[in-house]
Parts: sequence; structure tokens; C-alpha cells
Amino acid sequence: MFASFIRLLFVLSAAFFLWLGSPAAIQAQTQTPPNPEEIGNIAREIEALDQMRSQLASTIEDMEGKPTMQTMKEVCAPVGKRAKQLSQENIWNVKQVADKYRNPNHAPATPEAQEALDAFRQNPNLISYWQKEELHGEPGLRYYRRINVEPACLACHGDAESRPDFVKKGYPEDLAFNFEVGDLRGMYAVFLPEDVQAGLQEAVK
Repeated sequence: MFASFIRLLFVLSAAFFLWLGSPAAIQAQTQTPPNPEEIGNIAREIEALDQMRSQLASTIEDMEGKPTMQTMKEVCAPVGKRAKQLSQENIWNVKQVADKYRNPNHAPATPEAQEALDAFRQNPNLISYWQKEELHGEPGLRYYRRINVEPACLACHGDAESRPDFVKKGYPEDLAFNFEVGDLRGMYAVFLPEDVQAGLQEAVK
């Protein structure tokens, strides 16, 4: 398991630096180069977050009856709380994003976010990528990592009529249903401000 994780980080890092070598990326680069340690840290933390999501979801695979609001608090809420914690601890901006959302706060807020969802949907083998972006006018890097639908997810995100009652009543504008295993559920989006990169670069001089 550890060896596989290290290989994944290597692939992610290699893909990032290959991207930086592309003509578009070179044109977009600033005088502050990205910090490799922080890039690896983001990839590592988001992989851990997705593993947490998967492990929590697996706990309801064999449950009897339909999930309840308490199930959602125990299985789904901890992932959102951990994403918020990562933002606070690291001065990142970590969000879960989906165009077929249940929580309107997860809707894509920028054209780049929608383009990322489209890219993941069109290419099932695309796991993650980085690109230069701005957040509220502040330049930086954005990391996108896909979230796939797993068997346990269908308990709340399968056929529209089979959704739990608390979902039907509590989310009248719900779009997160009619998924199948392996579909794109959404993605994690992590923004690393350029001034944080600059501070890290200065600290390691």
C-alpha cells in the first residue's frame, strides 16, 4: 500500500512538471516558481481525504434499510469537515465541487471549475491535474482531483425514486441522483495562493 501511494505521488508530480513544460504553462508562469514540497503535500492530503471518503462510504454497503440523516452526519459530513480543516491549517482553499450537486454550495463557481468537471467526465483515466488560476483576483495554482461514484454511494445517489425521504424533503433542488458505479460524482478543488508559494520559497533559502 505504501509503495503504491509513493508511486502515485511520483506520477502526480511528474504530470505536474510535464504540464509546466507545456507552451501554455510557460507563458502563464510568474517569477515565483511553485514549491515542490507544498505541491506534494496537497496531493498527499487530498488522496488521504478521498480514502477517508471511500472508507466511510463502505460502512453502509451492507446496512439494512435506507440511510437516515444520522447516516449522512456520520458518513458524509466528516469529509466536508476535514476539507474545511485542511483549508484552515494550510492557508489553502479546499472545496468539493459537482455540477450534479445536492448542496448548492458545491456548484462550480468558475468557468475553469466547469471545464475541469467536463475534462474528468470526458476522460475517465484522468485522475488529477494542476493549472494556473486566480481566486478573487489573487493568482495561484489550482489542483483538481476527481471523485468517482462507489457502490455504497448509490444508497443516496442512485435512482431518483429510491432516494431516502430525508433527501427528497431536505433537498428539493437535488441534482445528485441517477448515478451508476464509476460515474464522475464530482471533484476536489484546492487553491494554493501565489503569496503562500513565495513565502515557502523564501523560507527554504
